[in-house]
Amino acid sequence: MKKNLSFLCLLTVSCTVQAQEVTASGVGEDVFNITASIFTLALMMLFVLAVMKRILDHRIKKRIVEKGVPESVASALLHVNPKEDRNNNIKWFAILMGIGIALTIIHYNLPLGIHSLATMAFCVAGSFLSYFFFSKYSEK
Repeated sequence: MKKNLSFLCLLTVSCTVQAQEVTASGVGEDVFNITASIFTLALMMLFVLAVMKRILDHRIKKRIVEKGVPESVASALLHVNPKEDRNNNIKWFAILMGIGIALTIIHYNLPLGIHSLATMAFCVAGSFLSYFFFSKYSEK
């Protein structure tokens, strides 16, 4: 919760503390670029963390097998909730596809402004919604 709150504070600070001239749409190009950079950096960091988690999980499993840990202990340590790990690649595909669609729409609807941020938000929300429906119907 603290990470989400601090990330939200950083985003609001970058929008409220601006000394540049504000365009007619209300958001300067520099503010948009900073916000988009922070958002892109956050996504890249999440991706790196996910990859590192998978690598470290693989190392732990490999060492457990090498050491010959009793089966009851190994099953407790290696227990993976299939609902959490299932369709993780599809989730990332949906998120990145939504961002790509948003950036394409923004590119063809210049100048940059508050409508660009709204387009990004709606496309990412739509990609999460599509992933939700995919995961809901794949369970059946």
